[in-house]
Amino acid sequence: MKIVMAVTNDLLTDRRVMRHAQTLREAGCEVECVGKKELGVKARRGWKFYAEYNVRLLLRLLRTKTDVVWANDTDTLAACCVAVRVKRMCRRDAGGPVRLVMDAHELFPEVPELIGRGRVKRVWEWIERRMMPKCDAMLTVCQSIADYYRERYGVEMTVVRNVPSGEPRVENGERRTENKMHTLLYQGAVNKSRGVDWAIDALEWLEDCRLVVAGGGDLLEEMKAYAKEKPWAERITFLGRLMPEELEKITPKASVGLVMLEDMGLSYHYALPNRIGDFVAAGVPMVVSDLPEMARVVREFGVGEVIESAGVKECRSGGVQKSAARALAEAVKKVLAREWKEEVFAAARKDMDWARERVKLLSIIDMLKQKN
Repeated sequence: MKIVMAVTNDLLTDRRVMRHAQTLREAGCEVECVGKKELGVKARRGWKFYAEYNVRLLLRLLRTKTDVVWANDTDTLAACCVAVRVKRMCRRDAGGPVRLVMDAHELFPEVPELIGRGRVKRVWEWIERRMMPKCDAMLTVCQSIADYYRERYGVEMTVVRNVPSGEPRVENGERRTENKMHTLLYQGAVNKSRGVDWAIDALEWLEDCRLVVAGGGDLLEEMKAYAKEKPWAERITFLGRLMPEELEKITPKASVGLVMLEDMGLSYHYALPNRIGDFVAAGVPMVVSDLPEMARVVREFGVGEVIESAGVKECRSGGVQKSAARALAEAVKKVLAREWKEEVFAAARKDMDWARERVKLLSIIDMLKQKN
């Protein structure tokens, strides 16, 4: 089975797409991943980017022989759906009709960047409403998102969480740097409402801690400038975007993993970030926002602390921002005060194991083969 996977990023750090592609290749599928770099997209952002991307993707798909077109997120769905429809009409594929799969990594129309942009949001909702029901199979990252789409569009989604292998990656000994500082690690995109500014401000009350930010994003330079203004700027390090294999070496050395999201839109509200599984695999206790999916993992397995979400749109305005940072600092102190043993993470690691999710992913392929 030949599968073409479409994604709007540059693939290098999209661990979900790479994990799925590797698993499908191991199962005997031929998988081609197509991102913005492979398509030669020149527009950087906004409607021009999505328009150019989808036009280029459509042309690429129309001249590529494939059994399955795999749309990763709503922003690739238009081109994928049209390409599949044209291919079916032309009947060029002798092995049966081309199948369309949609993988929703998030609730795309509900991301913080679209809050207050009603017209743009309605465009993406229209694409979902018209095209999701045409998919032969759908999957997503957590049950909350699956439930949302079932209620909204009447579609059924298989939940395939983006989690690492259950093999433990744990550093022995106390997690401190040479100067006896605890390391707080934020890994992931430095984007709107991700709480990086909370973490910077929280160091005011955490004199024995340093912050490491591993990731790139739209607000990276702004956060660097924000950090430089602080008296504790020397305790903050920005590593930029790292390859997954580089990140795997850094994560187990952290004292505390930070997973903060503002409750800005349903996409963040229902999020289950990849780094939850990464911290569990590495045996790193976490501090997370009080949002359903991530808080459930921490509370159920006892692998960290949950802080109250600062669920307001004006989080950066004075007292609210300081209050959120102070709450984060208090949660970090609770984590550092505990003695964390490997046994605490064992149950969570067993639950959040790619071996379990892999079976569900491959069941989708089996179902598509039976349809043919």
